[in-house]
Amino acid sequence: MKAVVITQPGGVEVLELRDVERPTPGGTDILVRVASSGLNRADLLQRRGLYPPPRGYPEDIPGLEYSGVIETIGEEVDTLAVGQAVMGITGGGAYAEYVVVPAATAVRIPHGLDPVEAGAIPEVFMTAYDAVFLQEGLCMDESLLVHAVGSGVGTATLQLALRVGAVVIGTSRTEAKLAAAAALGLEHKVLGDEVWPNRVLEITDGLGVNVILDLVGGAYLKGNQKVLASRGRHIVVGVPAGAKAEIDLRSLMVRRGSIRGTTLRDRPHNEKVDLARAFELEVLPGFEMGELKSVVDCAFPAGEAQAAHRYMEENRNFGKILLTW
Repeated sequence: MKAVVITQPGGVEVLELRDVERPTPGGTDILVRVASSGLNRADLLQRRGLYPPPRGYPEDIPGLEYSGVIETIGEEVDTLAVGQAVMGITGGGAYAEYVVVPAATAVRIPHGLDPVEAGAIPEVFMTAYDAVFLQEGLCMDESLLVHAVGSGVGTATLQLALRVGAVVIGTSRTEAKLAAAAALGLEHKVLGDEVWPNRVLEITDGLGVNVILDLVGGAYLKGNQKVLASRGRHIVVGVPAGAKAEIDLRSLMVRRGSIRGTTLRDRPHNEKVDLARAFELEVLPGFEMGELKSVVDCAFPAGEAQAAHRYMEENRNFGKILLTW
């Protein structure tokens, strides 16, 4: 099969489309013929040698999510069938024509959704759902601040939060991405300049926000502390603007606030299974009823993986970038 291979740690030039051995599913696994693979910033880090995959996943083939059609099922699999359209997250190896995943972590593709387009769903919507709802318990009428609202996770979080009636404030460093987010329903747009915390406080009448989904990192920590409401919850999902910053613990104490970090990639198998089943029950109906949609910025043929990585590094995308097979 064809796969995008990291030939050595480095820039985009180290990515090559090569022939590699097709993986074989075990008894509880499925082999998926991949239609599309979603790009994530973790892929960029892995390519540079800064984010190795969990044990048991290929070190030289990146890719944390896939969508496609089941080609083969393991002998112990009785919940899925050959020919069924599925999508999901994995620890690595999804930049390939075929990927083997545990059957229990696969999620059916919503009815009426093209398998290629579905590649924009798993990582971003499952990350958003898990972080904002399962971990931080966002409720109707609460306020949510989404940093980098034009990113894949940002656009997914925006849709999920609006679906439950939350008040969403979104930041971006570009007016164009804020305008595109407004087309998805974002009412409160905030340019991510040096005075963004003041604008967030103006929008919330000085009360601050109940939940912060942080896809930026250290550079925004001081501002996040300033805008966190009483008993507010701050969850860190990405740190492209730095992994380190100074925290004012007294401010956190006075607000009785909390801050936590999260990832999906390194979680135990049983936690990924639980998330997949909850996601299938609670979120997939939103796609089938037209309340949610995958947001695809662009799709590159697998042979143009270098260009796809370069495009992501330049922060040009609104929503997801896909590789198609």
